[in-house]
Amino acid sequence: MQSNAIPKRSEVPEELTWNLSDLFESDSAWLEEYEAMQQLPARLEEYRGRLEESPEMLLGYFKLQDEISLRAARLRTYANCRSDEDTANNLYQDLKGRAGSVLTAISSAGAFAAAEIMALPQQQLEDFFARCPGLSEYRRSIQRIRRRASHILPPEQEKLLAAAGEMAGAAGSIGNVFRNADLTFPSVEDSQGVSHPLSNGSFVPLQESPDREFRRRVFETYYGRIADFRNTAAATLDAQFKQLRYFAGVRGYKNTLEASLDATEVPEQVYHSLIEAVHRNLPAMYRYVALRRRMLGVDELHMYDVYAPMVPEAAADIPFQQAKDTVLKALGVLGEDYTAILREGFENRWIDVLENQGKRSGAYSTGGARPHPYVLLNYKNTLDNQFTLAHEMGHALHSYHSSHAQPVSTSGYVIFVAEVASTCNEVLLMRYLLERTEGRRERAYLINHFLDTFKGTLYRQTMFAEFELAMGRMSERGETLTAEALSREYLRLNQLYFGPDMVSDPGIAVEWARIPHFFYNYYVFQYATGFSAAVAIANRIRDLGAPAVEDYKRFLSAGSSADPISLLRIAGVDMSTPQPVDSALGLFRELVEELEKLAD
Repeated sequence: MQSNAIPKRSEVPEELTWNLSDLFESDSAWLEEYEAMQQLPARLEEYRGRLEESPEMLLGYFKLQDEISLRAARLRTYANCRSDEDTANNLYQDLKGRAGSVLTAISSAGAFAAAEIMALPQQQLEDFFARCPGLSEYRRSIQRIRRRASHILPPEQEKLLAAAGEMAGAAGSIGNVFRNADLTFPSVEDSQGVSHPLSNGSFVPLQESPDREFRRRVFETYYGRIADFRNTAAATLDAQFKQLRYFAGVRGYKNTLEASLDATEVPEQVYHSLIEAVHRNLPAMYRYVALRRRMLGVDELHMYDVYAPMVPEAAADIPFQQAKDTVLKALGVLGEDYTAILREGFENRWIDVLENQGKRSGAYSTGGARPHPYVLLNYKNTLDNQFTLAHEMGHALHSYHSSHAQPVSTSGYVIFVAEVASTCNEVLLMRYLLERTEGRRERAYLINHFLDTFKGTLYRQTMFAEFELAMGRMSERGETLTAEALSREYLRLNQLYFGPDMVSDPGIAVEWARIPHFFYNYYVFQYATGFSAAVAIANRIRDLGAPAVEDYKRFLSAGSSADPISLLRIAGVDMSTPQPVDSALGLFRELVEELEKLAD
């Protein structure tokens, strides 16, 4: 019997791991900085009650916040990345916990500032700006604090809330360790007797197998194992929404959705408008599902058929080096300055490439840590993983552009725009591949992948968003989020979104238990809105060329210098209307029609 074993961390070639020495040379250096950061709460306390004294005092506070932001990002990124290399490594779990503790202490010590800044009379604040030109750099930061005046509590109460931050994150931390370290799966044999290790990272690649009976075994084994722990998973989500309710309530928000979106200046209507637009376009999804059933040649389409390529004979093995070369060429439309940074990331180990035992599943970019972001992958030699590389490097270069163009205070960007750059890279990669593909089967294979991306990003993430909204409403009604209630609602939505041609197998009812994003506080809807905005931006780049590229780069470099709706307008997209979502779903319909013709 053959076996495809997942390597230990020590067995992964160094060139395929990230180089965290750009952050800290060693664990000892990290610990020295950790100890030094213990002094930061005391330094913040020196400003308590004094921000109104002079513009220089207020400027000094913001300069200290900049220093804290940069140091905290380095400390947190190193600890998180080390922990994610092997989630069973107790040393790095400890460093991650220590980082969380010191950052909570810093946050608690600085909790007085919001109330003091809001208490400043507007005329006094304008006088400060006039007397101290350097303070103008923080005008946007001050405006963002003052706009939420009705939701900020007196300083001592803010301090208590900040101190509770570590406990508030407990549900997500427990869920993360459970999913990535404690939840293990038995290997599954395919029809040839080859044993395949099953994990969170390998589940989707195994579901892409052309061996349908093997896919069924993988599906049932995976979700059967998750179902064994469904009550534990439900308890973590119940705790998560209870803490969201608590913080929303004490800050005077009417519900958890309003509280989460207000932090990023996104109107609630954008969330509801997305769900409504996708509901209007569900017939296109049903048409896609019917086409998938026909192209796979099955009487019934099951959930374990969702990831199987509809054109499997055109599938190609894509080694990591080839994926990098193709992504570089595809993104050449964005200019040499963009691809030079991308090449630097490829050549200087910004990326942790391969799956290893205990490694966190999925993929991410760390964001704004200096001198550059880091990217985690669990790369398999598939087309999907090539797109994941383009996606995560889109995040990384967004962070890189913003951190180099903006002051520290506005160098970060809110989650509403976070998925735009990543998905725009995917769209540009897809167009590059389609333009160079003439073969009927090869073109069908690519369109199949693009449709699956649409399905997974616009439809699926909107389904997740609707499920998350349902969880919030259940919790706000005082209902406990039990495994039974969550599974019932999830199955209902799965049936609604996939339609009559899909058999919603019983195991899919517990899929909610494997989704880490449900601990990210109404995050997932932004994958769908971001995808829609990305399609619109890619269309502008195709239609207008250089001017649209320059607009897009101005957006990438804008950080959080304006609210997210205004930022996207820089790139030529207005997300305050349903037009980008409807337009993206119109492209989905066109691609379904083309694939139907290619399949005849």
